[in-house]
Amino acid sequence: MTSYFDLFGEPRLCHQCGGRLGEKLLAGEERPRLVCRDCRFVHYVNPKVVVGAIPERRGRVLLLRRAIEPRYGTWTFPSGYMEVDESAEEAALRETEEEVGLSLTLGPLLGVYSRPGPGIVAVVFSARAPNGRPRCGHEALELAWFEAGSIPWDDLAFETTRWALRDWVALHGTSRRRRKARAGSAAGL
Repeated sequence: MTSYFDLFGEPRLCHQCGGRLGEKLLAGEERPRLVCRDCRFVHYVNPKVVVGAIPERRGRVLLLRRAIEPRYGTWTFPSGYMEVDESAEEAALRETEEEVGLSLTLGPLLGVYSRPGPGIVAVVFSARAPNGRPRCGHEALELAWFEAGSIPWDDLAFETTRWALRDWVALHGTSRRRRKARAGSAAGL
């Protein structure tokens, strides 16, 4: 089992009293927790929630090339950390507005993706991009629209980015095939 210290280094200070934290196995717990040595407050270390949206327009997705670390220069869809005072949907809309300057119409939840190492849970929505030109926010070097077959798979920012885009491609390809099949059936009638 990976401990907190393996991931993040030495203990930090208690946010209740300022005392030093130590790792301790508490009664009834299955893993060590961070506990303040002075006031005994238990500090649970939980994952961060990242929320994003995959903007789609005319069968293409809008991706941005990151202008920030980590993974500077790689491609992803608009996403970022959820704030404590917003819903997942609000976070997806805010991040998209900040990063690419578009007000989206959110679609259904595409998926929830997690990685235990960095402690990230990514919540990703499908979305419709309105007409209008996107613009680079301060976290984007450039923006580009990609068809499913031209997504830069080898230059994506994170595993969660890859997983979400693969799910989008699987859904997008299915809906496109259905439309073509319907059009072909209608033409044959």
